[in-house]
Amino acid sequence: MPLGRIQTRIINELVTLKALNQAAANEILNSEADLSGEAIETLLMEDHRIGEDELLVARSHAFDLHPINAKDIVINEFTFEKLDKDFCFQNKVLPIGTVGDYFIVALDSPFKLQLTNQIQQKTKMKVMVMLALESVLTSKLKDPDEAPAPIGFGDVVEKLGMEYDLDEEGLDSDDIENEESAPIIQLTNRIIEDAYYSGASDIHIEPGEGKARVRVRVDGVCQEKLQVPLKVCNSLLARLKVMSNLDIAEKRIPQDGRIVYKQYNRKGIDIDLRLSTAPLNHGEGAVMRILDKQKSTLPLPALGFSEANLARYRELITRPYGMILHCGPTGSGKSMTLYSALNEINSPTINIRTAEDPIEYTLPGLCQMQMNRKIGLTFAAALRAFLRQDPDIILVGEIRDTETAQIAVEAALTGHMLFSTLHTNDAPSAVARLTDMEIEPFMISASLVCVCAQRLMRRVCKVSKEPYVPEGNEAEIIQRAIGWAGEIYRANPDSGPNQATGGYKGRVGVHELMTISEELVKGINDGCETAQLKRIAMQSGMKTLHQDCMLKVKEGITTMEESIATVPPDLEDYME
Repeated sequence: MPLGRIQTRIINELVTLKALNQAAANEILNSEADLSGEAIETLLMEDHRIGEDELLVARSHAFDLHPINAKDIVINEFTFEKLDKDFCFQNKVLPIGTVGDYFIVALDSPFKLQLTNQIQQKTKMKVMVMLALESVLTSKLKDPDEAPAPIGFGDVVEKLGMEYDLDEEGLDSDDIENEESAPIIQLTNRIIEDAYYSGASDIHIEPGEGKARVRVRVDGVCQEKLQVPLKVCNSLLARLKVMSNLDIAEKRIPQDGRIVYKQYNRKGIDIDLRLSTAPLNHGEGAVMRILDKQKSTLPLPALGFSEANLARYRELITRPYGMILHCGPTGSGKSMTLYSALNEINSPTINIRTAEDPIEYTLPGLCQMQMNRKIGLTFAAALRAFLRQDPDIILVGEIRDTETAQIAVEAALTGHMLFSTLHTNDAPSAVARLTDMEIEPFMISASLVCVCAQRLMRRVCKVSKEPYVPEGNEAEIIQRAIGWAGEIYRANPDSGPNQATGGYKGRVGVHELMTISEELVKGINDGCETAQLKRIAMQSGMKTLHQDCMLKVKEGITTMEESIATVPPDLEDYME
């Protein structure tokens, strides 16, 4: 049976590339065997020693496509901006970028026409396909739910000459600043690296009665990693103080420092750690916040905004002046959202100044200032300086006192767009918080553009989640919040790749976006209580944190259990 047109073209292309001689090509072309496309490729690779790369080029030319070496493509936070990572992993699609109206992707086969149509529908762009090797695409597109391999502490513990259930003599103080092979230094590095590879945000070293435990916070939940004798804990704390240039002898008062970890490892781990020590009842403890300098901001669509909130927020951040506040507890994603917003509106035509404590991410094009309270460089001092430096947009890390609040409001009223954060439970509470800082209500209503309250909520594992129809109280909660009833999902901690984390992997933001309106201005000026301001905002279209949680439950992103644990249901009188 003669070969098909495409197979013939592939063989002829290999001859042109001088990867296959003409005699061998004629033998294959004149073969009577019924060879499919895959059989031809297997024959070429095994019997004629044609390499994968040569075959890729020949296939590409045969289909009039461009070949690409996907090994050279760098995966970053923008790679999956238009196509989510799960879709790409399941379909072996590697997004490359955009050129004009075209969205360029690498596929392993030219026959995936239905997939190309799906990509076009998702991106709303014309699709240009390039061919890549399947093995390379598989290695580039790692399973998004694949858990990192644990580092372990066994070898370091053995070197320390201790068992978890024994309280042996601690290390000699001379070991603290020894060479890198010293066990205490290895233990310190191992704790930091294990937390980094686990995706942790914080490391807790907590002395107890007889022992100290090391815990890390992953996806908002603390996990115990290690227990060590108290004497080893003391040496560990001393080592951390050496790394952050703190006073080793001072154990009576809290100290704050910063560790530039790149100086202490040869693995290319470029992270900073914000260290805070404190005297506790069983000894000195420490907490370290991990600041990953290799990560950059996520695009706004990847932060969990609903479609309505995202469209509204994008419109608000382009306003020429006013004040945008983000509210929530520590670790609720406020800084990431602000960085993402600034990254979206950043351009060579505007001047952006930021005052931060600490600088968590370095963004090109932004003038960023690190606060230093010891020498009087506070948020208020930075704001005053910025107002003399011709800014268009100002970011103040946090409004924590009356002086900063007054200058921030004045800046927003004098032609600047000001971004900042507050620690409040929800968006309407920000008005009461500013009032407590002695800001006049008419100043608040005149300067405020919007308040965005947010939380981070764990995502349910896509592989092991179980569908079910809620009944009783659960059905009533979701029906009252969003007026919907139907199938939702629960976590399954007994199967899937995320059993260690209870059937959850990663986190998603939930948002409450309170935009200023005539009714809200009147309510603020009249001194309405927070509850009344919340009712006014909801009548103007604001979705509460709880309602946004329920929308994500409906979409299968999280579970009812996780949603209620993150944000309690709204009071019934708000829903009327």
